[in-house]
Amino acid sequence: MAKWGMVIDLDKCTGCQACTTACAMENNRLPGENWQDVLFYHEGTYPNVKIQWFPRPCMHCENPSCVSVCPTGATYKMKDGGYVLIDWNKCIGCKACMVACPYGVRFYTDEKAVVQPDVRSVFPGKNGRQWDPPYKGPYDDPTHGVGIQPHGVVSKCTFCYHKTSTAPKGVADLDEDDPATKEHTPACVRVCPPKARYFGDLDNPNSKVNKLIADKRGVRLLDHTGNKPQVYYLSGGAGAAVPSTRADERKA
Repeated sequence: MAKWGMVIDLDKCTGCQACTTACAMENNRLPGENWQDVLFYHEGTYPNVKIQWFPRPCMHCENPSCVSVCPTGATYKMKDGGYVLIDWNKCIGCKACMVACPYGVRFYTDEKAVVQPDVRSVFPGKNGRQWDPPYKGPYDDPTHGVGIQPHGVVSKCTFCYHKTSTAPKGVADLDEDDPATKEHTPACVRVCPPKARYFGDLDNPNSKVNKLIADKRGVRLLDHTGNKPQVYYLSGGAGAAVPSTRADERKA
């Protein structure tokens, strides 16, 4: 069984947010419900100030804190693929998982719209769904949190479960440049202009993601929490950088 993981090369990332747009279109997300978010922030003090950015998907952790706090078992970890997913048929919208997640990558859209005007008034939902976008895809799998979510549930990145879960067995990496895996590659990886994102099997020693993590000293965000993310970052001196949490680290 594969254990899918992502590597994001921050030396290559330009903060263009193509990943954000592609994810929104692929997964029928509401404006502002950015499963593939790119955070922008400033570091330093005037006049030595610089802007930096940080791409932040769901980490699909090996030891996810969101799973242990879910009272209904709606949030769960799959053995095959290593996905952390939400069963919308079980979710009661209590938001315990949102509180437990240290990465802030879960969304509850039954409240005031993040972006105005609220497009739900233009494309009202049908059959209890949040909305009815004109560009919606054919995928509808509520047990894996895929499609247009119903009211009263939490949503999150699925590592494009509807695409990656159907990949050929035994492949080490999912790459748009490989005809055999192109249609199984996550949307955010396929559209990245500088090729800053990689997706592959963390349990396969021959996968490109494993080689990148080893060769370029890949790091995981907030690793001290014990969640053990399956998303790794290659960090250097470019505009994108892993945010520091201590003032002395920022100055350094």
